[in-house]
Amino acid sequence: MHPRERFDFSSPFRRPALKTDDGTRLIVWPVINIEEWELERPMARQASPPPGGASGAVPDMPNWTWHEYGMRVGFWRLLEAFEARAIKPTISINAKVCETCPQVAEAARDAGWEFMAHCYVQMPIHKVEDQRAMIDQSLATLEKFLGYRPRGWLGPGRTQTFETLDHVAAAGCDWFGDWILDDQPFWVKTKSGPIVSVPYTVEINDITIMVSGQHESDAMLKRAADAFDRLYAESAQSVRIMAFGVHPYVSGAAHRIRYFEEMLDLFRSRPGVAFWNGARIRDWFAAQQPMPATAAAE
Repeated sequence: MHPRERFDFSSPFRRPALKTDDGTRLIVWPVINIEEWELERPMARQASPPPGGASGAVPDMPNWTWHEYGMRVGFWRLLEAFEARAIKPTISINAKVCETCPQVAEAARDAGWEFMAHCYVQMPIHKVEDQRAMIDQSLATLEKFLGYRPRGWLGPGRTQTFETLDHVAAAGCDWFGDWILDDQPFWVKTKSGPIVSVPYTVEINDITIMVSGQHESDAMLKRAADAFDRLYAESAQSVRIMAFGVHPYVSGAAHRIRYFEEMLDLFRSRPGVAFWNGARIRDWFAAQQPMPATAAAE
């Protein structure tokens, strides 16, 4: 199905207002992306441009070690920042991390963080020969590690084909975060029944700001502050979701972690703001707005 066949058009400025029982008006959804980059393929991203004639060379050791810094150092800075503020984020995790770097996955699990399935290794969905098998493998690997099956899905780079959501729902997920087209959750039709789109972000994301844009170390803090101010104002009328996405090898760098911590403190400074994980957002929304008939499977 084309995406527009999967949901009805509406706007948070016109649809019935969403509320919470405890007075929360702006829900902050923190997401940390924990990835597995395989040396046998081109790196998912590059901090170091290749020297002349080496574009796409494998193994790409300079960029693989940049990513590995995030696992050995950056992740632990982020962990300390969240624990110091009693915030439990969602991790979007490539399942193979549980096998290749279990110390990171164990630390997140033991801290009570939510696990969101994020492919088996970091590669575009379009390059996966058997999507259903990969999604099942990802969820089964995480289930073995956690003792329960994650409910949420985020594709690597938020990539999808027209069939991806049908496979995600068939595998048992009841929410996903790939779509950045709203500030509130909404129901989405699949062949296996409805699932909920929990709004993620590409703009309040350190890849877009720091890696693609090559901005100064405090740029994400400034952009997040502007977004926070506007969403907080709009949330007086109806609850809004503000997601942010970070990566250990980017926001966990020594010259950025200070601004990341200041961003968390900014979000905590106003009344009516709460940090929720994806499943809590999904369940709150589903209880408030039952599935419409148009979202049923066909």
